[in-house]
Amino acid sequence: MADHPASTSLTLLQRLRDNEPDAWRVMVGLYEPLVRHWCGRRGVRGADAEDAAQEVFRAAASGLARFRREQPGDSFRAWLRGITRNVLLLHFRRAASQPQASGGTDALLRINEVSQDDPPAEDEDPPSELDALRQRALELVRAQVGERTWQAFWLVAVEGQAPADVAARFGVSPNAVRLSKSRVLRRLKEQFGELIQ
Repeated sequence: MADHPASTSLTLLQRLRDNEPDAWRVMVGLYEPLVRHWCGRRGVRGADAEDAAQEVFRAAASGLARFRREQPGDSFRAWLRGITRNVLLLHFRRAASQPQASGGTDALLRINEVSQDDPPAEDEDPPSELDALRQRALELVRAQVGERTWQAFWLVAVEGQAPADVAARFGVSPNAVRLSKSRVLRRLKEQFGELIQ
């Protein structure tokens, strides 16, 4: 169950602080769907959401040195959500100074969303958001490992199958299956550890 070599043992957060371009690509790939989701929950969609997401990541890049995990509950996701909130506040202030008429289906959909779906308080972290972020991290790591390594990891770590059963299925030793699981978990921790907590 060969595995692709890890590009670095540094965490993604440290690689971001070192301003590695590949690290920024990975972070944006991991968090962009969530940032766009936060924008959508506030009624910002389409090109405006794309612009807002770019502004969020630009602000994150310039302010990364100020990110700290000093208190329980501090997380990169919460910090990024705060940046998103600030970017959206600026978006709405700019939009208020240039009022535009809206109506039709889009306006009706926004009204229905507001009346039917109360968003969580800003400091709450809906489990579905965290699950989606973890799922995205899994997808990104899956692209980095061999298919057999991924299958062995998934069958043991997610589906709870015994390593011996998975080993028999693939014609390898149970130790090889445990190593595959360990490789994927290590890669998840190294690359995304503190960013997906």
